[in-house]
Amino acid sequence: MSNWSKIEDAVKNRIIMLDGAMGTMLQKQSLQEDDFRGERFQDWPSPLQGNNDLLVLTKPEAVEKVHHAFLKAGADLIETNSFNATTISQADYDMAELAPEIARAAAQIARKCADEWTAKTPEKPRCVLGSVGPMNKTLSISPKVEDPGFRDVTFDEVKESYIGQIEAMIDIVDAILIETVFDTLNCKAAIAATHAVFDKVGYKKPILISGTITDRSGRTLSGQTPEAFWISIAHANPFAVGLNCALGADEMRPHIEAISRVADTYVIAFPNAGLPNAFGEYDETPSDMSGQITPWVEEGFVNILGGCCGTTPEHIAAIAQAAEGIAPRHPVKPKATLRLSGLEPFQIAV
Repeated sequence: MSNWSKIEDAVKNRIIMLDGAMGTMLQKQSLQEDDFRGERFQDWPSPLQGNNDLLVLTKPEAVEKVHHAFLKAGADLIETNSFNATTISQADYDMAELAPEIARAAAQIARKCADEWTAKTPEKPRCVLGSVGPMNKTLSISPKVEDPGFRDVTFDEVKESYIGQIEAMIDIVDAILIETVFDTLNCKAAIAATHAVFDKVGYKKPILISGTITDRSGRTLSGQTPEAFWISIAHANPFAVGLNCALGADEMRPHIEAISRVADTYVIAFPNAGLPNAFGEYDETPSDMSGQITPWVEEGFVNILGGCCGTTPEHIAAIAQAAEGIAPRHPVKPKATLRLSGLEPFQIAV
């Protein structure tokens, strides 16, 4: 039985733990421009500090340190450090051509760390999710306020950019995580890219999809409610669907509950450590965050839990402890209805 098959069995009986914030933990290492450049990119013409994905090539030990910390804290699943490893996103650093290399190195590092922990504790297999993040270009919203119909990228361009990222990781990771989705059309391009890679390699792996409710409006940036978002991407048959980023646990709760009521698959949630303060930092303590999430678990909203911005291994350990011994959510049984969505869900009974 593969490690992922063991996760599929375990998710029926307990809450599966995801890792926390890679970016937060890298920032805590106080890395400087030279760390991002390494020897290979000393003469690169563009500033590189802040390109966290590049560290898999220039300072892999920094990334490994984060993976090991979250695995030690109890994570069953870790995400590759490939959030921005697409040609479109890496173009900001004039590194578009390096995106597939970055994605593959990220997958290799995460795989190595996960396998080391699986060897230590075979009764608790650790698996790797290939992180596929959003882009700085959106298909649903014009970057020009004066021209609402303008787009500076096409669906096919976004899809091709994602194909390069996913293809570089597919033979290494256990599943693909399309995360922090604020534009559903971009997400559809990522889904199409994933299936294009499946067709090319001749096999499939599970897909997990996590959207982002950007503020208290209860909608994604492209305007959808959680229920409408689920209907829009349900055709991908994801292993899990849910939400991450932008909100803390308290603010995210009603939106996770909404998805939990309608999704006929598992539900994943990885909120921020509260809302950012005036300095853009996250103050919510592990005990506070786990205390807010405990009702989610007790009321049966979720199957997979982790953390996003501001969350540390201590947050993950506290959440894991709070969820221990509590039965996970059971996916709802699909109803025989025609389900449509725009910004709102629309269902017609059959």
